[in-house]
Amino acid sequence: MTAGRAVAPVRMEGRDGFRAAARRVADLPGPKRWPLVGNTLQLRRRAAHATMESWARQYGPLYRLRFGPYRAVGVSEPGLIDQLLRHRPVEVSRSPRISSVINETGFAGVFTAEGEAWRRQRRLVMRALTPEIIRTFFPVISTVTARLQARWRALAASGARPDVLRDLKCYSIDVTTWLTMGLDIDTLSQESSSLQADVETWFATVGRRLPQVLRYWRVLPLPVDRRSDAAIARLHATVDQLIAGARAEMAAQPQLRERPRNILQALLAARDEVGSEFSDQDVHGNVAVMLFAGEDTTANTMAWLLHHLAHDAPSCAAARAQVDALLGRSLPTELSGLDGLDYLEAAAIESMRLKPIAPVQGMRANVDLDLAGLLVPRDHLLFLLPRICATQESRFAEAQRFLPQRWLDGAAEADTDDRRSMFPFGGGQRYCPGRYLAMVEIKMVTAMVLGSFDLRLHAPAGGVVESFGFTMAPSALPLDFSLRA
Repeated sequence: MTAGRAVAPVRMEGRDGFRAAARRVADLPGPKRWPLVGNTLQLRRRAAHATMESWARQYGPLYRLRFGPYRAVGVSEPGLIDQLLRHRPVEVSRSPRISSVINETGFAGVFTAEGEAWRRQRRLVMRALTPEIIRTFFPVISTVTARLQARWRALAASGARPDVLRDLKCYSIDVTTWLTMGLDIDTLSQESSSLQADVETWFATVGRRLPQVLRYWRVLPLPVDRRSDAAIARLHATVDQLIAGARAEMAAQPQLRERPRNILQALLAARDEVGSEFSDQDVHGNVAVMLFAGEDTTANTMAWLLHHLAHDAPSCAAARAQVDALLGRSLPTELSGLDGLDYLEAAAIESMRLKPIAPVQGMRANVDLDLAGLLVPRDHLLFLLPRICATQESRFAEAQRFLPQRWLDGAAEADTDDRRSMFPFGGGQRYCPGRYLAMVEIKMVTAMVLGSFDLRLHAPAGGVVESFGFTMAPSALPLDFSLRA
């Protein structure tokens, strides 16, 4: 770049000729700001996403925000969201606030990495999550699903209500840990899993600290912060034990360095290569990423899907009829056994449209941007709000209703670009590497539930409250499981 020469902003276009309402961010409409803190105190804990979405409906697809010294733009226009995701990780990157809060807990890995460090680490992660690997690994998914089925059958037989959210998170931890580390930790069969509780505390800690302007916990930790720090310390000890166990196994079987059987072994082999750019911290952080992967995202996606099916009897009956016809009351032992469950897959897509686990995605402009005519200076924050465009009546008929049939072949939405108005797994180069595994888990667990149980939701549809921390989860899921006759 020639010194003193102006660089044109990176230009992005909206859909259908969309143009920004202003040229400068300062001229955009937006909520009234308070002195010093800006809009920070207007965001309610656990409901910040709902406030930001309400502002998008009030002020439009581009609006201005401020959080302390940080200037930001809310973005809900689907074409711009799509292009911003595609411009990661160069022109746009994850909000440094997110990376900073996570890295502060000591678990820096592929999720928070940027640039070449991210590319190097992602290649290793992707090697463990290909469709072929999942196909080979499927018997383990079937085994863990059978454990969940047995647990819920025993509870149903005794008339007890399962802790659905806790069990789904344990299920996801067990699947992911077995796949990426070769370990069957079986938190699901434990009445009280300290590991699952500590992982849950980590997610809650990150979600609680993200919106804080002042990092008070560094100088004046509250009791909740001391409990969080203790849980994080236990997680570090667990990760160290996993790494030590893998190193001992590789020392006993040197061939594993050439042909590692899981991603943990691959990380260690890469770390120990002569001239390796991997560090012990890279290994430690990515083992934690694998431990956390899916615990919140996949589990909450399954929870929202069960919530929708329990509340919508016709959709539940249609999904169950297909499960009964293809699987009966059995669990598939091969991945191909899930083929043909198109209604169930459509129900999962529809649930993610209405209840995305990431309703707000924070990013930073690394260069000057031109968003359909709006000039966004470098270092401005961008908050993507994908649910706004995914629930607009102009894009989806009866947009607020749970209608899985809209995604089946021949339905209008399935044959148009409206699917591109949804971003359940992100987009661009940083598209979720675990999306294939997630969909397999979602279909497997939901098929098991429909084949084995009758569902009853002990709350009106509006009574299950969205709770947004690191991801968006139901605040509670009061489901009864009764054995099918």
